Amino acid sequence: MGIPVLILGASGTGKSTSLRNFNKNEIGVFNVAAKPLPFRGKLDVVNTADYEVIKSTLMKNTRNAYVIDDSQYLMAFASFSRAYEKGYDKFTQFAVDFQQLLNTIINGTSNDTIVYLLHHTETDEAGHIKAKTIGKMLDQQLTVEGLFSVVLLAKTDGEKYTFITNGFPPAKSPLDMFAEKEIENDLRAVDAAIREYWELKPLGAEKDGAK
Repeated sequence: MGIPVLILGASGTGKSTSLRNFNKNEIGVFNVAAKPLPFRGKLDVVNTADYEVIKSTLMKNTRNAYVIDDSQYLMAFASFSRAYEKGYDKFTQFAVDFQQLLNTIINGTSNDTIVYLLHHTETDEAGHIKAKTIGKMLDQQLTVEGLFSVVLLAKTDGEKYTFITNGFPPAKSPLDMFAEKEIENDLRAVDAAIREYWELKPLGAEKDGAK
């Protein structure tokens, strides 16, 4: 059973930059919007990845770390492709497709696999920061953040880029997984902390196929 991890943040808060310390063969990147990565160095990237490409690759599970950057565009691009359709059925499909992706991560990958979803935020009517979605089904019937044990919130003051680990909703993480409530935006270091806490195989370890 794989582990999904949600990295939330507004555009420009350092979500993609947090990948900078991974080595090429350590992580597979699904680059949904096909935008260039904001740092030097190369990672294994699949550009313009859609749900089917992502799910089929995860089911093969040849690595123990993946990232979907930016996962909210999966819903946004689907919405634009069906913009002229009338009715609400399409919004149900948007929600179902995203839920099925999460199900593939959890139930279709091995116990040592972590999949990071880098995802934009929005503010709801009550002023709460939340994961950006399309339609109301995911918010009202599912609550995206509730499906993750680890939700980190990216922030910046224009010079320093960090992740909030807990204490500021929607950020949350298990007790003592991270030493501080605010840490450097280094996703490779985050990966190491998660693996140590839950006693998972180290990053890049050979896959054994167990799920």
